Amino acid sequence: MESMALHLETAYERLYRWTQAECRLLTGDSLEVSPLLCQAMSALQDRPVLFRYSLDEYGTARRTAVVRGFIDALTRGGASGTPRPIEMHSHDPLRYVGDMLAWLHQATASEKEYLQAVLKMVPDDCVEEPMTEVLGHITEGVCRPFKVRVEHVLVAEPGPVILYKLANLLNFYHHTIGSILQGSASLLATTEDMHQLSKKLFMNSLNCHSSKLMEKVELPPADLGPTAALTQTMALLREILSSYDSSVVPLDARRTDFTEMCAMSASQLNPADMATYMVNCLYMMKTTLSLFEFTDQRLEMVSAQVDAHLDTLVNEQASFTLSHVGLAHMYSVVQQHQPREGPLSAVHGLDRNSIKTAMKHFDAFLASPDDLVLPQCKFLLSATLRDVVDKRSMDVIRQVYGQLYNAVTDSANKYEDPKEIMQRTPQQIRQLLS
Repeated sequence: MESMALHLETAYERLYRWTQAECRLLTGDSLEVSPLLCQAMSALQDRPVLFRYSLDEYGTARRTAVVRGFIDALTRGGASGTPRPIEMHSHDPLRYVGDMLAWLHQATASEKEYLQAVLKMVPDDCVEEPMTEVLGHITEGVCRPFKVRVEHVLVAEPGPVILYKLANLLNFYHHTIGSILQGSASLLATTEDMHQLSKKLFMNSLNCHSSKLMEKVELPPADLGPTAALTQTMALLREILSSYDSSVVPLDARRTDFTEMCAMSASQLNPADMATYMVNCLYMMKTTLSLFEFTDQRLEMVSAQVDAHLDTLVNEQASFTLSHVGLAHMYSVVQQHQPREGPLSAVHGLDRNSIKTAMKHFDAFLASPDDLVLPQCKFLLSATLRDVVDKRSMDVIRQVYGQLYNAVTDSANKYEDPKEIMQRTPQQIRQLLS
């Protein structure tokens, strides 16, 4: 028995030495796995230590082959010049990094297939753990050359749009390669590190851009349209959103910075100018965001701000018209008048003649309402918003006229022949201004 055991151990030792020698020869770009090697691996599983040493030898040989293949792909390209060396595209960050990641993905998938072929005679329950470790070891060798090149691309500051696309690209391949490499493989850790670095540099680039805008705020142009800086920033945002991917942290509150910048720029303007300028800037932001389905929440916030500034513009337009025809002061007095103060007809500025004079000016306005449009309203970029301001300001004017009409026709205010003073009813005004 002892002699048989000795012969068996000697046989396993010789099989291990043969397997070790065979594995050391597996350094080519592609493999043809010998059936004898598969049988040897199957036999060696009865000796876990020898089986593990054999896998380590295989992993070392294939690691050398993968590193050499990666460096050749970077610097020499294919055997006949096709494909061309990856580093010939180093001037194009997206293609350069994309080609490296594509090569690594293909190589990882191929190495998994080779290893599965070598271990095809080994039961599946004995393969999973060693296969994960060996694949991690094989692909570990390419981590440093890959990382150095990606870092070189990132620190060259290619701009926020390229950084954003690189972050998406790295994140995509991290998950794609992760479906092949299980566990804590170094290649997965490296791609995740580069993804986080690109995302961090992207955010830094955006913060730097925002800071520059806030440091040197442009004054609104004469036409109260968006400034050149905002126009350029919206173009940048459009490019970034076009390559949006949910795997990257969303563009967190960049719009808030833009709104703050616009508000600072308009801080010295009068209310009508400021409202027009802010509406134009927000309209440009809204137009940019509306191109993308995933910006609904931001669109709601921008729309609410547009409405707030439109309210200001509507009030300015209505006040301008009412002041021009002489009804603004009358309306203010009527609002503040108390019955105990006596009839309105006795109040200075609300006598019969004053109201009739104001009605003549109001009739002239009714004949040509466009003559009293605020100049600022003509600067609104959106024809729809211009119509909104016009309609809502007319609503305000109709309400004011209705209250004045009720006050004049109220017998308590003692106007003589009130319907001769205000000849048009609120219903007629509503029709004329609709």
